[in-house]
Amino acid sequence: MEISSKENTHFFSNNTILPVDRSSFKSESSASKEKQSCCGGIKIFLGALSFVYFAKALSGSYLKSTITQIERRFEIPSSLVGVIDGSFEIGNLLIIILVSYFGAKLHRPRIIGAGCLIMSAGTFLIAMPQFLMGRYRYERFPSTINSTVSFSPCLQDKSQTPLSALEKSQAKINAGCEKEAGSSMWIYVLLGNLLRGIGETPIQPLGITYIDDYAVEENAALYIGCVQTVAIIGPIFGFLLGSLCAKLYVDIGFVDLDSVTISPKDAQWVGAWWLGYLIAGVISVLAGIPFWFLPKHLPKPDSRKDSSTSSEQSKFIIEENKDRHTSYQQQEKLAEMAKGKSLEAVILSLACLLFLLFCLADFLPSLKNLFGNPVYILYLCASIIQLNSLIGMVTYKPKYIEQQYGQTSSKTNFVIGLINIPAVAFGIFSGGLIMKKFRIGVLGAAKLSLGSSFFGYLLLLLLFAMGCENSDVAGLTVSYHGTKAMTDYEQALFSECNSGCSCSKNDWDPICGENGVTYVSACLAGCQASNGSGKNTVFFNCSCVGTFESSQSSSAVVGPCQKGNECPKMFLYFLVISVITSYTLSVGGTPGYILLLRCIKPHLKSFALGIYTLAIRVLAGIPAPVYFGVAIDTTCLKWGSKRCGGRGACRLYDSSALRHVYLGLTLVLGTVSIFFSVAVLWVLRQRSSPQDETLSANGERGACGTKSRKDHFVNSDQLIQSTYWPEKETRL
Repeated sequence: MEISSKENTHFFSNNTILPVDRSSFKSESSASKEKQSCCGGIKIFLGALSFVYFAKALSGSYLKSTITQIERRFEIPSSLVGVIDGSFEIGNLLIIILVSYFGAKLHRPRIIGAGCLIMSAGTFLIAMPQFLMGRYRYERFPSTINSTVSFSPCLQDKSQTPLSALEKSQAKINAGCEKEAGSSMWIYVLLGNLLRGIGETPIQPLGITYIDDYAVEENAALYIGCVQTVAIIGPIFGFLLGSLCAKLYVDIGFVDLDSVTISPKDAQWVGAWWLGYLIAGVISVLAGIPFWFLPKHLPKPDSRKDSSTSSEQSKFIIEENKDRHTSYQQQEKLAEMAKGKSLEAVILSLACLLFLLFCLADFLPSLKNLFGNPVYILYLCASIIQLNSLIGMVTYKPKYIEQQYGQTSSKTNFVIGLINIPAVAFGIFSGGLIMKKFRIGVLGAAKLSLGSSFFGYLLLLLLFAMGCENSDVAGLTVSYHGTKAMTDYEQALFSECNSGCSCSKNDWDPICGENGVTYVSACLAGCQASNGSGKNTVFFNCSCVGTFESSQSSSAVVGPCQKGNECPKMFLYFLVISVITSYTLSVGGTPGYILLLRCIKPHLKSFALGIYTLAIRVLAGIPAPVYFGVAIDTTCLKWGSKRCGGRGACRLYDSSALRHVYLGLTLVLGTVSIFFSVAVLWVLRQRSSPQDETLSANGERGACGTKSRKDHFVNSDQLIQSTYWPEKETRL
């Protein structure tokens, strides 16, 4: 290089063109500065985008952790919570096409910044009902509330309760009804989640393409891998934040916590669900600030200036030869001034029509070509059905652990964030590592994906044997005499022991008798007296507790009884199998993604990934939480009641029925997806000859019939990029 530079200098000196020498030195220095600014700019963008990925992953996982809290706070069934959860996908679908197409022509960093602001606005909107609907009121008998007045739980007639207290209580209920009748506050949560989906839309397609356009080619995959790694860390912190907020009472800072008579293990407990949304909203705002100061374009690296394969962005935006464009722009302005408005409208409409016809002419053959590929169609069906099972399972996993094993929301979220999610991340990484180390081709990727699904759902079968029995609740799961449950539980709540009491079957104010049985309320337990207040209230002379077969006393305390002694051990077994299952299912994510990319024509890849993303969101992301919620609602034994009448949230589930519905629905969907995966493998085998399979094993040819060895081997860059999350089906 030194010799060539000397020769050039000698040549120019002989021709006595001194200004060229100076300009060349200037161009060299400017090129070095340009390279430094390029590297610095892309790294700043990389750091900002990583923080945004962390913010959106945190807020999305935090929503999953607050499913049960939202259900109890707004007194809504699980099916409606599923609609709220699916509204994120609806918001994403509303503008994804516009953002993906027009976003490349505009200022991409600022569009991402605007998306962060919209996402934060939606997050704040979710928390708004806490400040609009007043304090949380749970069902409690007056004797358990701090008061100087003593009440008898078993009201044989209303004269036992002071008239002023009854009137006061009724007045509060009527005031609450007038306030609640005007609005359904859960709509704010739905609209907020919808806004979150809209704001999140530009982050992935515009952020990844910006890195791909302006990063050095050999570093692009590493940068994208860093972004996706940070995105995996987000859900861990989201669930840990959910664990922290679930410990705090919903009205912390607004009420005296000593007056709260329920504990985190109570079915009516609601944590400070809104606090995490405020934190997530602030993080989203901070994440969007750097993008408002980043340039629209960065200097392209030297390795990409002469590249023959330009990105989509380079087709729309060209910054080179600005001097040539200035004269053209001036001429264009003069021409526009000369034209009439009507002529402009005609030309614009014709241009739009021609563009639409051009798109349709290219779109329909591409769609026909894509859907004529049996491997793509079968894999698409397998992915839709499998993600239905996984999305439904992940959405209601916190609820399942709480109801099945009697764990608090705080502990449940802590376990999921600290154990399950790292297992998923490690499984994705392991799948990519296996593909790279053993140089697995397309046929091998299909086998690995099928094997991981098969063994993952096989392990899921073990969870059927790792459940807890129903808690003993008098009148619901056992009779008042100790025998097992009745058929009509509403009528079974009343018995001879509480026949003299004026009790309501709609109340849920559980107490634990000394016989280890939970009673729906102190009144239904036939308690005649009470001592103490708040959490320390003790009930005496409970006629129903005394008539139980194993009872030696007739007293009871506030709150439900603990589950059986075997339940904590079963919970540990569940965690072990759940972690192994999560890891096994995640191993097949990367091979499946590679299979999708390798078995379609190169010019159809972007279109195929777009159709794949659209199908997953419409047919899996939106409906799965809804029908899983409907199925879970069928296992409810005792519904709560709203202050103004009507059915509220479920207070008690049938543990056995919940286990069979939740795991059974997941397993059935997974089994159907396995059949489609088998069909994919069969089609691939039919398309490849025995010689191809042998060569594929040696790394020379692949199963999809492509000619280049390069197309069959898994590029390490793609393995770094490809992650497989329900909310991130594509990285383009």
